[in-house]
Amino acid sequence: MTAQSRRSFLKVGLAAGIAPALAALPLAARGAQPRVFAPQPSDWRGYEITTRVTLPKAAPAQIWLPVPSLDNDYQHSLDDSHSGNATQAEIILDPANGARYLHARFDGSAPPELALTSRFQTRNRTVDWSKPMPASADPAVLQAALRPSGSKPLDGIVAETAARITAGAGSDLDKVRAIYAWIVAHCYRNLDTPGCGPGHAVATLTSAGLGGKCADLNGLFVALARASGVPARDVYGVRVAPSSFGFKQLGANSETITAAQHCRAEVWLSDYGWVAMDPADVLKVMRAETETWIKDPGDPVVSQVNAALLGNWEGNWVGFNTAEDLALADRATRLPFLMYPQAEIAGQPLNELDAKGFAYQITAAPIAA
Repeated sequence: MTAQSRRSFLKVGLAAGIAPALAALPLAARGAQPRVFAPQPSDWRGYEITTRVTLPKAAPAQIWLPVPSLDNDYQHSLDDSHSGNATQAEIILDPANGARYLHARFDGSAPPELALTSRFQTRNRTVDWSKPMPASADPAVLQAALRPSGSKPLDGIVAETAARITAGAGSDLDKVRAIYAWIVAHCYRNLDTPGCGPGHAVATLTSAGLGGKCADLNGLFVALARASGVPARDVYGVRVAPSSFGFKQLGANSETITAAQHCRAEVWLSDYGWVAMDPADVLKVMRAETETWIKDPGDPVVSQVNAALLGNWEGNWVGFNTAEDLALADRATRLPFLMYPQAEIAGQPLNELDAKGFAYQITAAPIAA
């Protein structure tokens, strides 16, 4: 990436008339008044992400790479291209869940090499709680967002916890607010959790002691919502640009985004449609935005983020898919979710969380919208 494109990357989140000083820590983190974090409706912004994989030896191999699959009012795909020395490579659409991924096979004649570039547009996602409007959705999609999955059973401790949290809630929105507030008040970001976490709701409630990362915390939010009768789903993706609001934890702060994966969540509310949710990012700000672990959601560094991420999210992130228990082509075992590159050499899977050992890199750059 050129120096000019680096400068463009670091400024891309500031395009909506926000001062360049926002690229620093929030004012509140420096002892001043808190900065208002409230994503507003925004213009479309264009990005491209490129994943480059070079496996370490010449051997028969397979690689699966997630491709942005969502097309809605906050994200549009433009095009995808790939190159390398694969014997066969194709982008596959899973008809069961709409996930797209690049599947490449290698015959072992040379060390496998693969590059995938996806170009897309995103914009901020917002809700106006003062303007309810009846919404409609495919009943099959809503039913899928109420079903248990391998990582999200809806009985036992999940059902018991959901019932306790939502006792007395008069509407689905009341239930969602209660679950969101409970996650923020009782869970925490565990810095020792590998990657985005395994996303097992029961483990998060028990053996993990309510700690984890985004797939665990937002995954638990989704499981509790489903157990309460509210359609909900995780959206698996990656951050592609800095936050426009000055929070270093809420953006990708260089063009290399290899470790910038992030799982968000959304719920279906009949008066609003699909609505953005991200309690895990509130907990990320609380745990890691400042040198001191903030444990009070009312702290001035956190309060605006806490309020905003119930219903809104910033368009500096791209969603790959909402798929759970995904069966990839020619892979023996199902994945709980597809957010990281996947590969195997001679039938042996590689660790997707070990980017150096796996030998992959993901980069992002702004493009003309």
